[in-house]
Parts: sequence; C-alpha cells; structure tokens
Amino acid sequence: MSEHPFLADDYHIRWSTLKPEHVKPDIEHALALANERLEVIRNLSEDELSYETTFGALEVASEELERGWGRLSHLDSVCDNAEQRAALNEMLPQVSAFYSSIPLDEKIWKSLKAYAESYAVKELSPVKQRLVEETCADFIAAGADLSDDKKKRVSEIDAELSKLTKKFSENVLDSTNAWELIVDDEARLKGLPEMAKEGARLDALSNGHGSEDDPKWRFTLQYPSMGPVMQHAEDETLRKQVWEANCTVGFGGDFDNTQYVWQILELRQEKAAILGKDNFCDLILERRMAKNGQAALKFIEDLHDRIFEAFKIDLAELAEYKAVKTGDEPAPLQPWEGGYWAEKRRKEQYAFDDEALRPYFSVTNVMKGMFDITSKLFGIHIEEREAVFGEDKEGAVQVWHPECCYYDVFDSDTQEHLGSFYADWHPRSSKRGGAWMNSLKTGGPCEKGGPRKPHIGLMVGNMTKPVGDTPALLTHNEVETIFHEFGHLLHHLLGDVEVKSLSGTSVPWDFVELPSQIMENFCWDRESLDLFARHYETGEVIPDDLFEKMIAARNYMSASNFMRQLCFGKLDMELHLNLAKYKGRDLDVVDEEILKEYRADLATKSPSMARRFSHLFSGPVAYASGYYSYKWSEVLDADAFTRFQKEGILNSSTGRAFRKEVLARGNSRPVDESYRAFMGRDPELEPLLERAGLA
Repeated sequence: MSEHPFLADDYHIRWSTLKPEHVKPDIEHALALANERLEVIRNLSEDELSYETTFGALEVASEELERGWGRLSHLDSVCDNAEQRAALNEMLPQVSAFYSSIPLDEKIWKSLKAYAESYAVKELSPVKQRLVEETCADFIAAGADLSDDKKKRVSEIDAELSKLTKKFSENVLDSTNAWELIVDDEARLKGLPEMAKEGARLDALSNGHGSEDDPKWRFTLQYPSMGPVMQHAEDETLRKQVWEANCTVGFGGDFDNTQYVWQILELRQEKAAILGKDNFCDLILERRMAKNGQAALKFIEDLHDRIFEAFKIDLAELAEYKAVKTGDEPAPLQPWEGGYWAEKRRKEQYAFDDEALRPYFSVTNVMKGMFDITSKLFGIHIEEREAVFGEDKEGAVQVWHPECCYYDVFDSDTQEHLGSFYADWHPRSSKRGGAWMNSLKTGGPCEKGGPRKPHIGLMVGNMTKPVGDTPALLTHNEVETIFHEFGHLLHHLLGDVEVKSLSGTSVPWDFVELPSQIMENFCWDRESLDLFARHYETGEVIPDDLFEKMIAARNYMSASNFMRQLCFGKLDMELHLNLAKYKGRDLDVVDEEILKEYRADLATKSPSMARRFSHLFSGPVAYASGYYSYKWSEVLDADAFTRFQKEGILNSSTGRAFRKEVLARGNSRPVDESYRAFMGRDPELEPLLERAGLA
C-alpha cells in the first residue's frame, strides 16, 4: 500500500485504503510538497522566468493536495462518518489557509506578474496565453494587489468561511437524518403508489421496524421517500407531518443554520468590500457572462415579469379546482396541499399519471440508452467494468460503496481511452442529498505528442431504490436528472485542452449548465426516448397514447415550475446584492419580503429555505450569486437545441460539432466565442419561453 494512500497517483483509486487515520499525515505531506514548489516560484531570478517556471509550475504545484483533498471531500459527501468528519475538520483550516494564501503571496505574484508582462508571453500558444490571462485575473480578484493588512484579513475571512460553510452543510445532513416516521396503519398510505409503499415497508424492515406478518412503513426526508407522500398521499395529516418535519432541516435545536446564513453573508460582503466591490455579486460575476449583480438580477426580474400573469393563473386555477372538489370557497392552499392537488388535477386534466411511466425507466435501461444516444452524437463508446467494494480483484475496479458502478469511455474513431467515471444513484444516511457531478482527475492531450491522459469523474444522485426483486424504476424527473449530470460529466470527459485548469467544466458558472441542460431535451423526444424508455419486463417502448399524454402534460403549470427557479435565484441575488437592507432582521420576514411576488400566497407560512439552501451556503463560494445560472443556461440550451431540432435530434454531425466547439473547448477561449462557434450567432431568449409554453 502507498505510504500516503490519499495522494497515490493510481488511476483506479483504491477506496478501501482511504481511512480517517491517513487524512492528517497525507494532507500535511501534500501541503509540504506544495509549499516546496511554491518556494521555488517565490525565489526565481529574472533570468529564470519562463512559462514553465512560473504559470506552468503553479499549475502543478499542488497536484497531490488537490488529489488527496478532492478524494476526502468526495468521501465526505457520499460516506460520511464521525472519524472521517473529525479528520477533515482538523485539516480544513490549514488547507483553506494554503489556497487563500497563494494569490496573496507577494513573491509569487511578483514572479508571475514579471513574466506576464514580458514579451515572451506573445510567443506562447493561444491556450497558454489564456492561462496567463485567467491566472492573473484570478490573483487580482483574490486580492494580489492589496496591502498586507488587507491580505491578512482576506485570508482570515476565507478560513472562517470554510469552517462556517462546512458546519452549515453538516447541519443540513444531520437534521435530515435526525427524522424518521414509522407508520403502522396502512390506511394512512391510501393513494401512495405501490412501489413507494413497498419501498417504505422494506426500508422499515431493514431498520428494525415491523415484520412480514406485522408490516410497518418508514419514511424519511430524503426525496425518494418524502416526494411520493407529498404528491400522492390522500391522508392530509400525513402530508402535513412530513412537511413540518422538512421545515426542521437546518432549523431549530442543535442543527439551526440561521446564524450561519447571516455570518456567511456578512463575511462575503466584507471580502467584496476589501476587494473594491460594492457587493459579493459584483465580485463573483465580473468574469462570468452576466458581468455584474445588477445584470443578473435584471435577468431574473425580466423573466419574472414575462411569466407573472401565467403564474397567477396557475395558482388561481389550482385553488378553484380544490374548491370545486371539496365544496369550499377558493382560498390559499396549505403548503402541504399544493403538490397533492396539482397532481390530482394533472391526472384528471390529461388522464396522465407520472407513475405510469416508471416501468419504462429502469435505471439500467436509462443508462444504456443514454450511452447509446451520446455515443451516436459525440463519437464515443462506453463500456462498463466490473466494480468491487472493499477489496482488490484483478481486472476489477474498486468503488466506495457496493451500489456504485464504473465505466470507461473511448473515442469511436481513434479508440483512445478518453476517461472513466463512477455512478452512485441511491440515497443512504451517510450521503448528502441532491445530485451532482465531480471530477477526480483531469487528463487531456499531451503537449509534446505523447499518449493522451484519460480523465476520471463521477456522478451521484439520490434516486428511487430497487424494491425487492424489482429493479430501480425512476420517475421521468429522475431520468432528466441522470441525463443532466451526465451532460456535466461529458463536459469533463471530452475536454481536449492541454492546460488542465482550463479544461472541461472550468468555465464561467453561467455557462457550465449548458452541456448538462441540453442533455435533458433527449428525455422528451420520441426518437431518443425509444432508445431507453422500454418496459423493464416486456421491453416494449412507451405506448403512443401514454407518450402523447406525457407531452401534452409537459407544460402543465409550467409558469409555476419556471417561477420556482426564479424564486431561488431572486433570494440568492437579493441577499448577496443588497445585504445592508436585510442584515440584522428576522430571516423569515426577509425571505417573505424578497419573494412576495415569486411564491404562492399560502395559508401557512414556511420558514425560509435559506437555512437548507446548500447551493448557496455549503462552500465558501458554492453557487452564491450564481443560482440564476440555471435559468441563464436554460436560455442557452433551449436556443442551442434548435440546431439539433433543425438538423436531426440524433444527427452525429451536429453532435460532433457540439463536442468540438463546446464540450472539448472548456475555458480555453471565452465561452461566448464557443457558443457562437456552434450556433453561428448569439443566443436568443424566445426558444426557452416557447418550450415552456410561455411565449
């Protein structure tokens, strides 16, 4: 075994060797190696300045630390345990201080700046010139030109943000896991889909509740468990009970995140002010497509104004529908009623039940079909490898959990190994919620013509589990999530940039969602659906009448779904753009004030979701000031997909053009240039509104 297993440069990671006791010695060793290399950059003489000794050396200075810390952070997300958490938290201040110190190091900046201003830069390749430009911009944005006392304060802020955001994330996970509901009266489960009901029974059994003769049903706050309850359960008291429990995530008791929300916001604002910006949004967005906070907020508010009337109609029609069914006067719904009555009305209006699609979406078929689609489009082929947990086995690849799968990706023309990835789809108590993609190793072409170095990445979700002998059967929304995360993964795996830090998803965050969201379109087209939407028992495709109902219901209450995303973006932008207006006040009052025209007027107020808004508060930056990116990228993806629609949904020439101009390019050139290279023009807003039925 390697002396430092977290740092081992094995392509196939030996997850079983990554133990908590190795964290401290491994990370300390990686920090020492990185500091040795930085010391060389600090002490360069004028004659020693070159690309290789400055920007090239900085590019690889901390590669062991990035490798080890990346693996540890990933395990923290999918295999949380007390020892590992303690080990990570012990090293977090040192790692945070290291990274924040680099752009604040006067000697390093002096060496980089001297080379950047030399004539030699003009002789570099365009990609290396791009690295020089981007690195210098990163240093300046982080405070490289600040006075010593201001640099010291920025470093302190970064360290404090790392601790606070880690605690925020832990509180969300721990409060989610702290609640369970054991139901012993089957009558309370009326309306619940059989698969959800059976899953709850088996979950209860595996957790020591009930028996085959005396069944009980266990529900948690993980979405595959609570989602069907909120959407289908006829027992209003059950839905209310789950809603009230969900309101406690990050709120109250030992897991209350209220103070952390305000502390994180104030530290971000202080950092922005030190760096010469009016607010955190302007600091973060300066080099993104939106450019500044006001532009991003205007984008959100413009979309809001375009769909507000349709949103009000959605709410009024739903309230009227409930009133007719119950014999009451139309009135604001309770927060635990909206999903239930919306689903009931959709079934009636379109004779469509989303649950009818589940048998056509086994996770195995979805993955295989998704691979077929992307192989045809992008000129790749994908092969699954044998995966093993907790041991070494010749020819097999170790994974971090028995449910994980592992795949290799090859170029169809050259047969080159482009990269590999892990997939981990089902919820468990040691795993944070949501779905995400991440990279574990960035490869790419070798500058001097050697063999390509393959990338490696992962995609993780919390999808419906298998139930007994029945495979995992997904909702259509879960299928979209898998396609979404795979789009991110392809952006990483098909990166073809010689400079690692400019490859793949290392693009502005209001562009990074384009590859992921464009993939969701293939979940709606008949031609692409037929490649993977097949009944898990018969192999038959979705019947025409069910498909037509699915398409007809696609834009049911679309203004409400659209507004939900705008709601999150609005809260993000207001808190980070106008903090002085809100700080010191009650978080729930602030939340209500900001989102007054972005949410339904409900009979019972919900506590602010900011306390569990991990996108904003689970990292020093995370998606803060960037949640608008989802809608911004939807504009891009709806517009870009018109080319696929025009030239053929599975047209390989179109797909290869997207691979060449968008996926392969990463941040090796400005992303608006990449978009124009694919579309031949700037993006247009109208296709998104048309797709949503809101034009």
